Amino acid sequence: MANAPVPDPGTAPHPHATPHPTVHPKGLYKAFAASLTGTALEWYDFAVYSAAAAVVFPVVFFPATDPLTGTVLAFSTYAVGYVSRPVGGIIFGRLGDRIGRKKVLVTTLMIIGVATVLIGVLPGYANIGATAGILLVLLRFAQGVGVGGEWGGAVLLSSEYGDPHRRGFWASAAQVGPPAGNLLANGALAVLTVSLTEEQFLSFGWRIAFLVSAVLVGFGLWIRLRLEDTPIFKAIAAHGEQPNAPVREVFSKELRPLIAAILCRVGPDVLYALFTVFTLTYGIQVLGYERNQVLTAVLIGSAFQLFMIPLAGYVSDRFNRRLVYGVGAVVGAVWTFIFFGVLGGNNQPMLVIGIVLGLMAHSFMYGPQAAFIVEQFSPRLRSTGSSLAYTFAGVIGGAVAPLLFTLLLAEFGTWIPVAIYVAVAAVVTLVGLALGRDNDTIEDLDYRLLLEGSASARQ
Repeated sequence: MANAPVPDPGTAPHPHATPHPTVHPKGLYKAFAASLTGTALEWYDFAVYSAAAAVVFPVVFFPATDPLTGTVLAFSTYAVGYVSRPVGGIIFGRLGDRIGRKKVLVTTLMIIGVATVLIGVLPGYANIGATAGILLVLLRFAQGVGVGGEWGGAVLLSSEYGDPHRRGFWASAAQVGPPAGNLLANGALAVLTVSLTEEQFLSFGWRIAFLVSAVLVGFGLWIRLRLEDTPIFKAIAAHGEQPNAPVREVFSKELRPLIAAILCRVGPDVLYALFTVFTLTYGIQVLGYERNQVLTAVLIGSAFQLFMIPLAGYVSDRFNRRLVYGVGAVVGAVWTFIFFGVLGGNNQPMLVIGIVLGLMAHSFMYGPQAAFIVEQFSPRLRSTGSSLAYTFAGVIGGAVAPLLFTLLLAEFGTWIPVAIYVAVAAVVTLVGLALGRDNDTIEDLDYRLLLEGSASARQ
């Protein structure tokens, strides 16, 4: 793998002489908040769209078909959001290395936010006919493009502001987005469900859930517009070291890191899909739980993740990151077999404990994940490499996992193939960790110290 260009020793102090460059807490906290709000919006949309695709969209946008076909079409628009993510990863990942992390993050947040709000005001089939479904697909595609460029930039924003020795904790800001977004979305849906009749929810209530996302967008933009770009990118730009063709460079010079970063994401994505999506189907249809019982267990698990993910990132700073990540993968695979083996109907406490522990295992992969992926790439190619890894892995991991779980259960009539699938995904993650490298803080320290040296010289 090509290392980052090392600054001229004559112009920059050696990193071992000053191992910790200046870190400005105010900017770091803003970067953490800016990273968190963007990914929270992404997963808020994820959860709200899932609920609407199952209940609302077949009625509002695809009523000309039979109910089953309408549901399939509605979920197809959901899948479009995953398919379009690599497009965003390529476009905005490249721009992140060319023009800066901040500019990309402002743009991607605007794309996600505007598309989500427009879905909330989109006329239905009764008003504009089949055009309604077409516009829904286009808006969902736009959301996916924005999401594809959001994650890589959000991770770099929080991780490159902080001390690279504590990257695991600071980079975890983007990782807190899924549980935070899920909790916000389900809270909003719960309020609407209690406040409105079913007819009112189908008529206008679901639109409120989408329009509320404008609050997250406004808050995120307010923070991001007030924030400077990361010290690492400012140093790269100051010395004209932005790559001309970052996508080509990643594939030609850093292919092994890209493969490692893609593979390491598969296990966490599959495990998360199991404990937050598939358990709803399995718990309700196979074990006979009420939907609210399973959903409550998932929400409790998500609440625990708000604290467990940053904790796991912190632990990975204290110990070897790959080791912490690998232990999470092994525990997650083993716990899946135990979870299904002991879980039965009419045992709500065991359901809650099982899902909470499963998501805790996921946290010890997901918390260190952002830092691990960032550390695979040289600083000047990080945005491109991280975005490509995130989006490609999402397609082969989280996007197909719920469908494959359902097909395996239908084909074999038992949970065992599902658990084996999770175990295989964990092995794939372990292979990715083995191919990857440990943190090299000198790369970041060289750039940051060079930037500080340049600033001192100008003064």
